[in-house]
Amino acid sequence: MITGIVLAAGTSSRFGRTKQVLEFEGKPLAQHAIDAAAAAGLNEVVVVLGHDAERVGASLLLPASGRTVLNPRYEAGQSTSLVAGLAAASPQSEAAVVLLADQPGITAEHIRALVDAFEVRHPAIVRLRFRDGPGPALLSREVWDEARNLAGDTGAREIIVAHPEWVEEIPVDSDAPADVDRPSDLERLR
Repeated sequence: MITGIVLAAGTSSRFGRTKQVLEFEGKPLAQHAIDAAAAAGLNEVVVVLGHDAERVGASLLLPASGRTVLNPRYEAGQSTSLVAGLAAASPQSEAAVVLLADQPGITAEHIRALVDAFEVRHPAIVRLRFRDGPGPALLSREVWDEARNLAGDTGAREIIVAHPEWVEEIPVDSDAPADVDRPSDLERLR
C-alpha cells in the first residue's frame, strides 16, 4: 500500500492570501496534486490542512480513498505537516509520496515513476531529479521515524541531504514544474 501526502497547510505568506483555493485550469490549486495522486493509483490520499483549513478543505474534491487531517502546528513549518501526514497514513502503508499543494505541474506519470522504482528495488527514498533540480520524493516506512524528528520549515530534503546513500534518483528529462509562491508565479503559469 502506498500513501499520497499532499501538504496544503501553509500560510501562503509570500502569496499574500490562501493560494490553495485559487483557481488554476478550472480547479483549486491544491486539487491538482490530489488528482495526480489519485490518477497514479495511490491507495490513499491524505491532505494535510492547517491555515484556513475549513475553506481549503471545502474547496477540494477528495477521491474515495482520500481524507483530510488537520495540522494544528502548521505555523511551526512544513516539517509539522509532513509528520501529521505520516501519522495519518494507514498502518499498512509501505511508503508515502510527498506532494506540495502549490506545484500543479506534477503529474500522475511523475508519481508512478516514484512508485514503480520503489516496487522494483525498495530503496529507502526515491526522488525525481528534473534537469534543473529535485522534485517530489517517496519515503519508505523505514525512514518515517527519521522524518518525525524533523523540525521547522523543512521537509524530506533534510533527510536526503543527511543520508544520500538512502536515495535513488529517477531522472526526468524536463525542467521541474514551477511552485506557485507569489501571484506572479500563478500568472506566469496561466
